[in-house]
Amino acid sequence: MADGILPKWDEPAIRVLMMPRDTNAHGTIFGGVILSYIDQAGAIEARRQGCQLMVTVSMDKVVFHAPVLVGDLVSFWTETMRIGNTSITTKVVVEAIRVGRSSERVVVTEANVVYVNLGQDGKPTPIIRASSELSASSPAAL
Repeated sequence: MADGILPKWDEPAIRVLMMPRDTNAHGTIFGGVILSYIDQAGAIEARRQGCQLMVTVSMDKVVFHAPVLVGDLVSFWTETMRIGNTSITTKVVVEAIRVGRSSERVVVTEANVVYVNLGQDGKPTPIIRASSELSASSPAAL
């Protein structure tokens, strides 16, 4: 546990089968849908690291490498990059398993997301680091 950061999970924070309702005018998945899942996946990672009530401050370095297609199985892999006193930066890498081609995995998007931990008063409050026993927990355990 370097710098008090729990190690990466060996499974994604979120996995979603993309459906037609989320398509844009080009017939691919709307980028805003992917951004929403990125925000949720990053928040799951922040919670695992000790944040309780948090808000998203920024999404940085969002790169859309390839389109997401209807029927793709999309995984949102997370890693904590930095934990400050009241803020946490997570990296989210989005990988798609193409429909009908289970051996084809494509990194479609990645982003860094910064969250601030809030107290009951809605003001920034220090992050209380999670115990190392959570490092072996899966996203479902949270």
